[in-house]
Amino acid sequence: MEELLKIPVHIAIIMDGNGRWAKKRKLPRSVGHQQGAKRLEEICRAAAEMGVKYLTVYAFSTENWARPEDEIATLMKILRNYLADSIKKARDNNMRIRVIGDISRLDLDIQKSIRRLEEVSASNTGLNFQIALNYGSRDEILRAVRRMTADCRAGKIQPDELDETLFSSYLDTKDIPDPDFLIRTSGEQRLSNYLLWQCAYAEFYFPEVLWPDFDKNALKEAVRQYTARDRRFGGV
Repeated sequence: MEELLKIPVHIAIIMDGNGRWAKKRKLPRSVGHQQGAKRLEEICRAAAEMGVKYLTVYAFSTENWARPEDEIATLMKILRNYLADSIKKARDNNMRIRVIGDISRLDLDIQKSIRRLEEVSASNTGLNFQIALNYGSRDEILRAVRRMTADCRAGKIQPDELDETLFSSYLDTKDIPDPDFLIRTSGEQRLSNYLLWQCAYAEFYFPEVLWPDFDKNALKEAVRQYTARDRRFGGV
């Protein structure tokens, strides 16, 4: 008998544990990040096959700039390699890819690749895949408030028009439904400045498995956990 699962429309993931995965194996942290990038491709395919419509992953936070320079360089190299292959991958998998976060701090070649990828994948109708790059939720909210304030001063909107829907339209995730389910691997139980507004009603799941080991079976187990939840809104 086929297992009946309640598939979340939108899954958000904090891909935690790459460094610890490498350390356990006495390998450089860079190897952990490389394995994590490979695992992401598998999870994108698995999510699409399960019927997930939106998948958003935390790839590089505004706080990650404080990491050692060599580690940042490794992460940017992995990102460049991913972007170089992503147009073909998006086409082959009918996947729409968008980036959330302030990309202005990224190198110009990376910014150009991101815009090109978003442009060529915009009409794809399969999985909507969002990558959070130089993203922090507090930064996102502040940027949204600045844009909204500027529109108020310009007379485009009036202060008494402000509600949750209008405010959400100024966020990086406009036109993207809020996550139903947030997964953070490695057992850490915090949001780390990730989608604070959007995850107001999300279910949380914190498996102990490190991200490079989080395979399609682990994703299916996560969705089993989600299926077992009694989701209620508006209080108890």
